[in-house]
Amino acid sequence: MNHQSEKINHILEALPYLINYSGKTIVIKYGGAAMVEEELKASFAEDIVLLKYLGINPVVVHGGGPEINSLIKSLNLNTQFIRGHRVTDVATMEVVEMVLTGKVNKQIVSLIQEKGGKPVGLSGKDGSLAIAEKYLMEVETEEGKTQKIDLGLVGEITSVDPNILLTLQREGFIPIISPVAMSKEGQTLNINADTMAGAIAQALHADKLILLTDTPGILIDGQLVTGLKKVDIHRYIKTGQISGGMIPKVECCLGAIDSGVKRAHIIDGRVPHSVLIEILTNQGIGSLIEQG
Repeated sequence: MNHQSEKINHILEALPYLINYSGKTIVIKYGGAAMVEEELKASFAEDIVLLKYLGINPVVVHGGGPEINSLIKSLNLNTQFIRGHRVTDVATMEVVEMVLTGKVNKQIVSLIQEKGGKPVGLSGKDGSLAIAEKYLMEVETEEGKTQKIDLGLVGEITSVDPNILLTLQREGFIPIISPVAMSKEGQTLNINADTMAGAIAQALHADKLILLTDTPGILIDGQLVTGLKKVDIHRYIKTGQISGGMIPKVECCLGAIDSGVKRAHIIDGRVPHSVLIEILTNQGIGSLIEQG
């Protein structure tokens, strides 16, 4: 097969997916190496712009942990961690919001705009997009009792009003969302970016939720697994084969699936154009979690 025919076959392979996802919403959590390495940043922006031009509605929710840590360190702020979770006091929250909404968000907006897209940056506070309440982390004590720990200005989403996103989509814009929300009392809260992406996907009745990570996907005994159902996930968590930082990611995916999102994916953001590979090819990439 000559090179030109091979190109045509790749386009034809994408055709049924283009038809299937035309006009549909796909929520993508952007983080990890894909936000750091220049080649990956460029390929991600190209993927998002191309999806929009193909008639698909991408919505991007981003993290920014390394940038936050860097600024906190340079400002000599004392940050406490409890079981891997940052305790967010008022001073830290100011840094978090400044970095996520003021810096990282606008960098992503600029990147996508350079590639020809029409991105709009916002946080969960804009248009009352996301309302949250303080999150109390439950831990088990040595005596086997459950204890709730206050992590400061860390929140969990209680409701999402997608109207501002739907308005932006109708006008051809690409929403870029930082994971900061507001409580009913007007308090600014820091939200886990995976959780924010899941809540946005649920509210928009997205067809897909895609989490970009720095791993190939869900690994069981060192092997990548895909096509997982809820029962599989719960079994692997119980046996300890899914553990650590992967647990909140799969729980985020399960929450989205339970709320009507058809498919959730945990994919390797270190692979250039991983978003397009997942959406527009037969093979896909990473781990699929689906209804059933």
